[in-house]
Amino acid sequence: ECAQLLRRNVTFEIAALKKQIELDKTIHEIEKQYAQLFTDMSIKDEDDNVQRELIQRTEYLPNICIELANMDILNNSYINILDLPDEMLRIIFNKLNMVDMLYSLVDVNQRFDRLAFDSLYIDHLDLVIKQDDIHNSSIDTHILDRICSKILPRINNKVTKFTLEPLSMERVFGTVHYPQLHSLSFINFQPNILSQHLLDETIIRLLENQITHITVDIKIENVEKTNGSDPNTFLIILLVSKCLNDLTYLQKSSRKYITFLSSNISYTHCLSSTLTKLTINVNYFDDCLYLLNGCLQSLSTLIIRINDINRSSSMIDNTKKLVKLKCFSLATDWRTFYYDNQVVPLLRRMLNIEELTLFLSVLRPTCTYIDGNQLYDEVLNYMPRLNKFIFSIHTCIINYDIGIDRPSNDDIRNSFISRGIQSFDTCFDDKFMNNRGNCHVYSLPYQFNDFLYMGSCFQGGRFDKVRLLSMQDERPFEHKLFQIISQDFPFLQQLTICNDISQENEQHHSSTLITFNHLLTLNILSVHDDYVIQFLSDKITRLPCLTNLLIKYKKLTRITNYFTNDTARLNCAKIKSLITFELLVPPQNFHSYFPSL
Repeated sequence: ECAQLLRRNVTFEIAALKKQIELDKTIHEIEKQYAQLFTDMSIKDEDDNVQRELIQRTEYLPNICIELANMDILNNSYINILDLPDEMLRIIFNKLNMVDMLYSLVDVNQRFDRLAFDSLYIDHLDLVIKQDDIHNSSIDTHILDRICSKILPRINNKVTKFTLEPLSMERVFGTVHYPQLHSLSFINFQPNILSQHLLDETIIRLLENQITHITVDIKIENVEKTNGSDPNTFLIILLVSKCLNDLTYLQKSSRKYITFLSSNISYTHCLSSTLTKLTINVNYFDDCLYLLNGCLQSLSTLIIRINDINRSSSMIDNTKKLVKLKCFSLATDWRTFYYDNQVVPLLRRMLNIEELTLFLSVLRPTCTYIDGNQLYDEVLNYMPRLNKFIFSIHTCIINYDIGIDRPSNDDIRNSFISRGIQSFDTCFDDKFMNNRGNCHVYSLPYQFNDFLYMGSCFQGGRFDKVRLLSMQDERPFEHKLFQIISQDFPFLQQLTICNDISQENEQHHSSTLITFNHLLTLNILSVHDDYVIQFLSDKITRLPCLTNLLIKYKKLTRITNYFTNDTARLNCAKIKSLITFELLVPPQNFHSYFPSL
C-alpha cells in the first residue's frame, strides 16, 4: 500500500501510515472487515440519519475495504476516515466492486460524492454482480433500482463504457440517455436473452448511432444438447451496429462455440462494412474461412480460436488473397491432422500481414516436426511485411517406420536460429514411444494462457501468464518435474494429467514439499495411483485453493482407505465440485472428508 501511495504523490507522512496500519495483513483478511469499518467509525459533522443510512447500506456488503477506523496514532487519539487524504480514499474506493461503491458511498457527504463521481473512475461502469457476493434477488433489485434511478441520471454525461449482466441490463437503459457511451460489454447472457435485449428500441438506437466497441460473453446452458452457439445474436450485432469497429464474441463457459455452417447465410453477403477487429471462438475451420471470405469488408485484425481444425468444405474459397488483413491470431483447442492441407494455404493468403500469432497442436503421419525451416519456407516467406511472430506449436509424429532418421534437439534449435528467430525454446522427445514422438516449440516470453501436452522432457522456464496446463506422456512424471512446474507456473489454476506409468523415484517425495498456491481445478481421471498420492497427500503437495477435483472413485477410495485416513483430508477440505463419472453411494465418512461439497 505504501508503494502505491508514493506513486500517487501522497503528501502525508508514510512513516506514520506504516506504523499505524497493519500492512502485513493480506487483502483477503482486510476485505472481511469492510462492513465493520463503517459501522464502527464515527463520522464527524454528519447527522444521525445519514449515519444510520450508511450503516444500513453496509449490511449488504460482506467484503472489501480496509481497517481504518479506530486506528491508534501517535498521541493515542482516533483517526476518522474523513481525516484521510483523497489519495488514500481513492485506494479504498478502488478496492470496491462498482455496485458496492455506488450504493454505499454516494450521498454520504459531498466529499464522497466528488471522489465517487470522478470522471476517471466512472468512465467505465461495471454493473456486474457476482452471485457469490449477494444474499438474495430482492437485495439485487433494491441496490440496482437505487443506482439506476438516483445515481445514473447524475453521471450519464460521463459514462463511456458499460459492463452489464442480464439483471443490470434491464434497468440501465430506460429514461436515461448516455451521450458519450461508445462501448458495451455483455456478460453471462444466454443467446436468446441477449437477442431480445438487442432488439429493444433504445439499444437499437445506440447500436446504430454510437457504439463502436462491443464485448459479448455468451453463457450456454445444456451444452450437451447443442452443436454450437446460434449465430443469430452475432448476426444481429453486426447488421444493426452501423459504427462498430471492434467486436469480441466469446463463449468462455463452454467448448461449444459459434458455427455458421448450419445457418442459411450467404457466403458472399456483407455483414459489416465498418468492423476492423474481431475476436471470436468458432467450432470449425470453415467458420474461419467464412469470416475471411468478404462478409467483413474492412476487417484488418482477426483473433480466432477454433474448436476443431478439420477438413474444409469446397463451398468456401481458400485461395483469394487477404490484402486488408494486418493482424491474425489462430488458436485451436484440439490436435489437428490438417495443418499442412488447411492452415498453411490460409496463411499464405495473408500477403500484408504484420503480426502473426499461432497456438497449434499438430498430428503428422510423417517423420518431420514443424521447425524453423518449415515455418519460414512454408509460411513466413510469404509474408514480406511481417514484423511480429508469436507462436506455440506442438507437433506429434506418428510413424511406424523405426528406421527413419529423426532430427535432434540441436537440429530443431538451429533451424530457428538460422532463420533469425532467437527468443524461443523447445521441449523435445529424444526417443519414440509406441511409434510417437513430440516436439514443442514456442516463442519467448511465453504469451499464452494455456500450455498443452507437456511431456516429461520439460526443463523449465518462466510462464507467468499460464493458467491452464495439460500434461501427457508415456514416461513417468517425477516429483522433481512437479516441483519445477510449481515454481515456473506460479499462477496456474487448472491442471490436467494423463499418465498411467508409475513413478520411479518415489523416495524423493519427502524431501521437498510442493505448493500450488492458485490451483483451483485438478483433473487426474487418467493417471496411475502414484499421481493421486503425489497431489492429494498433504505431506507431498499442498493445494490451498483446490475447489474442483476430477478423479475415478475407486482410486480415491484406495488412497483414502474409504475416507478413513488423513492422507488427503487437508487438500480435499475446500473441494466444492467432485466429478467421478460414476454412480456412487457415499460411505459414512465421505462427507466429513469433503465438508465443502
